Amino acid sequence: MADIKIAGIMRAGAFSPNHIGNDAAIFNIVAEQLRKRGCEMKIYSEEQFATTPIGENIILNMCRERRSIELLQKLEDDGALVINSGYGIENCTRERMTRILLGSNIPYPESLIVDTDEAILDRLAAAHMEQCWIKRGEAHSMHKEDVSYCRHPEEAQEVLQEYFLRGIKRAVINRHLEGDLVKFYGLADNSYFFWFYPFISGHMKYGLESFNGKPAEIPFDAEQLEATCNKAAEVLDVKIYGGDCIIAPDGSFSIIDFNDWPSFAPCRNEAAPYIARHIINAIKNR
Repeated sequence: MADIKIAGIMRAGAFSPNHIGNDAAIFNIVAEQLRKRGCEMKIYSEEQFATTPIGENIILNMCRERRSIELLQKLEDDGALVINSGYGIENCTRERMTRILLGSNIPYPESLIVDTDEAILDRLAAAHMEQCWIKRGEAHSMHKEDVSYCRHPEEAQEVLQEYFLRGIKRAVINRHLEGDLVKFYGLADNSYFFWFYPFISGHMKYGLESFNGKPAEIPFDAEQLEATCNKAAEVLDVKIYGGDCIIAPDGSFSIIDFNDWPSFAPCRNEAAPYIARHIINAIKNR
């Protein structure tokens, strides 16, 4: 497979908050796995990708910047194999993800999509929504403050105003769900799936996991969770994915976040060969 040339695009550090090392680690391990399988990998930063023409027609990427996503989409339209798709990456921005998952009957919290200069107290009251999460809507999260827990509607209004003052125009408000927080990683071809409790393992990004507290380890159907995550990956057009869900006291679950190519931090050495195999199969089947 030495004639297979792949461009690898690293994620810009601004889009790896608290995870620059972890994101780079999984990407580099997968790149090495592909080299062992005979592929030629040329690695670019997101900045280089946006400013330097590339000759490879197979693009493996962790991009998040707007200009990178647009370029990936153009290359994909021109016939390049792009993993993850630029369209899938865009679909994982919060507002688009919310609309797609709810429209596809994927279990997801009741949500409001709002302008950040909007008065929301009446809408929250009509929805009987007290505790909630406000999340940046139009782009991927870059800062801890792009995801905010609110204890009551008045606090939610204040947080939304802060988003407006920060220049964020759109936001998604999710109802807060009680239950066990579970984090997951997987591949859309159903070859690999891993889940764990981040509170117990200590693999926490901003410490927001503490709002749901120590998990009660409520029994749930892990195979059904995997099937639901793969359906979400399909409708979002994302092949390498991860995210978070809440397991309710009755064992049902709701996805609360879904990400294009996360860090796989607690399982990257195990996951990397599966990711590489998934990419090789995609190349063979293109």
